[in-house]
Amino acid sequence: MDAAKKECILVEAARAFARFGFKKASIDEIARGAGVAKGTVYLAAESKEELFYQVLYRETRAWQAECARVIDPRVPADRLLADLLETAMKYLETRPLVRELLLGETSRALPGWAERFGELARVGRTNVAEVLRVGIRQGTFRDDLEVETVAGLLQDFHLAAQVNRADREDLARRARVGLDLVLNGLRAR
Repeated sequence: MDAAKKECILVEAARAFARFGFKKASIDEIARGAGVAKGTVYLAAESKEELFYQVLYRETRAWQAECARVIDPRVPADRLLADLLETAMKYLETRPLVRELLLGETSRALPGWAERFGELARVGRTNVAEVLRVGIRQGTFRDDLEVETVAGLLQDFHLAAQVNRADREDLARRARVGLDLVLNGLRAR
């Protein structure tokens, strides 16, 4: 199968899964939207679950790449974290599949795939870990940080802000306050 046809199928599958969810999205509808026969969809992925995973993989990698663009080692690392958070939030507003993956909703829908989905969710930590390493090199952050663990915690904080978001402004405020808390701690200055 040529790359352009597979890309068309993945784009249409992403639309269908985002609109209808995994269970209600149909391969027939995806094939129709992509302008291919149903059998062609199964050449791209052997099952609906595998197609869903490929869509999530593609969407997650695109999110990671979009966020990676803000990482400039010449910028102070605390500013980079704020920029990274803002970019990630904006992206997740328009990409419900990635948001659902990160919030664990995808694993609940397909529990047999939870381990593979968890691997995808960890992809988002790579940018945070890179900013932490930049901050260590800059002397902005402690050099004894457990980078991967801290990156996971920061991702968890970001996702916690997503769970009960009232609106974009509230989410942005919660994210700024949370980042300030993480960067400056609870001690009086």
